[in-house]
Amino acid sequence: MKKDRYNTMPRQWNHRGAFSMIEVIMVMTLMGILAAMVIPRMGRDYAQEAADSILSDIRYTQHLALTDYRHSSNPKWQRSFWRIGFRNCANSPSSYNGLFLLVGSDRDYGGDIGAAEAAIDPNNGKSMYWNSSDECRNGGDESTSERIFLSEKYHVASVATSGSCSNAQYIGFDHLGRPHQGYAASNSPNYSSYLSTPCIFKFTMEQGKREFNITILPETGHAFISGQLDS
Repeated sequence: MKKDRYNTMPRQWNHRGAFSMIEVIMVMTLMGILAAMVIPRMGRDYAQEAADSILSDIRYTQHLALTDYRHSSNPKWQRSFWRIGFRNCANSPSSYNGLFLLVGSDRDYGGDIGAAEAAIDPNNGKSMYWNSSDECRNGGDESTSERIFLSEKYHVASVATSGSCSNAQYIGFDHLGRPHQGYAASNSPNYSSYLSTPCIFKFTMEQGKREFNITILPETGHAFISGQLDS
């Protein structure tokens, strides 16, 4: 009898039993360990959120300057450059010293930004202003954009400056988007406030856990998160 040439190999049956209880427990244990390692890293990255938000606000300030030509016949007109500044809240309690930012234009040339001179947050239509003599612990009021409260929203503890804006509390932009500092008391348009070197804002998170820098280049006013070329 002729053998079927297609059936020359013996059949092999693959019998696979169910998982044993020990195997199930081992798998569940490993999954628990991996979850414990991964979940903390999936929490909010407040430093990155803060950096992105502040960078966005700096660019928004520059945008306002580009679209709102502030030159006038008043010799103090440079004071009205659109600016972004960083300030501390009132201490209450004394151990707390929150940080907030404000964006505005000194339209009355008084040297500082008032509530009526503040920018409006395009995301929610609220004011980007707060008075440093008031508490920030509750995140302001219903008329103020919560994004300006850097300590309350993002846990930013402090800010320091270096480069050509060393010791500056604010930075402004002219109608060409060029960055300036130290012009709040200008009595004549001498343009001595131009940045000559990069301006660096160094932000430190609460308890000193992390830091991040935002750099603003002279002439162009290009701003970016240091170390993040795609920011």
